[in-house]
Amino acid sequence: MNLIFIIDPIERLDPGHDSSVAMMEAAQEKGHQVWITQAEHLSVIDGKAWALACPVQLQPVELVAGRWVAPQPWFSLEPSRLICLEETGAVFMRTDPPVNIPYLYATYILDAVDRTKTLVVNAPAGLRAANEKMYALQFKDVMPETIVSQDKQVIRRFVEQHGAAVIKPLGGKAGEGILLITPEDRNFNSLIEISTLGRIPVMVQAYLPAAKEGDKRIILLDGEPVGAVNRVPTGQEFRGNMAVGGKADKAQISERERLICEHVAPALRRDGLYFVGLDVIGGYLTEINVTSPTGIREIDRLDGLRLGLRVIDWVEQNLPKP
Repeated sequence: MNLIFIIDPIERLDPGHDSSVAMMEAAQEKGHQVWITQAEHLSVIDGKAWALACPVQLQPVELVAGRWVAPQPWFSLEPSRLICLEETGAVFMRTDPPVNIPYLYATYILDAVDRTKTLVVNAPAGLRAANEKMYALQFKDVMPETIVSQDKQVIRRFVEQHGAAVIKPLGGKAGEGILLITPEDRNFNSLIEISTLGRIPVMVQAYLPAAKEGDKRIILLDGEPVGAVNRVPTGQEFRGNMAVGGKADKAQISERERLICEHVAPALRRDGLYFVGLDVIGGYLTEINVTSPTGIREIDRLDGLRLGLRVIDWVEQNLPKP
């Protein structure tokens, strides 16, 4: 079976960290032909979605002394050709944010994929509906106190009420642009101006002291939690994101966290959001990541799992029936 992954340029991916690579390796191991393309290579021709894509052969990573090691070169590409996405069993939309105009247009092209023939992970309409910050607001009973605003006075009032808050750009990823702010910060107004550009709303969440103990990433597959990793800030950094140096620690999923997963699962299934990463701090849901959630490699390394294979198994079981 052909499986196609819409990713960022493959040479930029980290095979020892990137979940897309883990899934592609698993698909190859199970005997499927893996194809890769990029969002800018998608087209609609005669009402169908097509991609200029190429088959890829991967050299799997190996666990050596507690870390993933990739052979070099770790991939090889065959010549690209135009392929109708309905010739594939499944399409994985794994382009990193920002969710900008080109990204949105790519999801519209994916709407042209016949869902009775091909599975799209995650569903394009779901990706448009689920801004990774705003989507979580429908579950406010399991979230920390949160507002979304671009107004300095509204933001100041909220920060003064809570003593400290975290500002998050609505379109960011990997901790980029996240700020910890307090009312007495002499740069308060400037930080708001920089974050909002004077016209763009931002998410402002009450700071959770438990963040010092880690920001837990829980991977959900079709609404079911399948693994978790705790990302702990290091040095002077308050963010736990691995992209900014957070340390990945082994983690269990608590009863409270399982209840959060059960709480959000119906909405995820409704919106076709099959592979999702929940971020939880101190028992509170802070974000729902749907574009290209990471964490598979770290969970596999720490817990001895093969989550990539579990994802491909699920895909095989949920392919559209002819």
